[in-house]
Amino acid sequence: MQTEVVLVAMIFIAGISPKTKVLDQNPRRCPVCGLHQAYFKRVDHYLSLFFIPLLRVKKGDPFIMCDRCEKAIPEFGSDFSQRTGYGNKTCPYCETSLDQDFKYCPYCGRQID
Repeated sequence: MQTEVVLVAMIFIAGISPKTKVLDQNPRRCPVCGLHQAYFKRVDHYLSLFFIPLLRVKKGDPFIMCDRCEKAIPEFGSDFSQRTGYGNKTCPYCETSLDQDFKYCPYCGRQID
C-alpha cells in the first residue's frame, strides 16, 4: 500500500492600503502658489484582497491639496484668510496685485521670480 502526501499551498495576499478620493471637482485657489488647482480630497484606508480594495476600514479627514505645487492644507481656515492680503506684490506679466507668498500668478498662470 502506498501513501501519498499532498501539500496544498495557499497564497493569501491581503492588507490595508490608502486610496485618495477627490470630494469636489470645483478647483479652488491654492493659498501657497495662487493657482486655481486645489481640490478637496480625502485619504481613506481600505482592506484589500489580492490588491483589490474591498472594505473601507478608516475614513480620512478632508483636506485641500494643490495639483500644481502638491501642498496639502488642512482647510481654508483663519490661516488662509490672513494670507490673502493682496497688494504686496504685482505680477510682472499682467501687472495684477498679488499676495507676497504667491509663486504663480492666478490670473495669467505664469511663474513669478
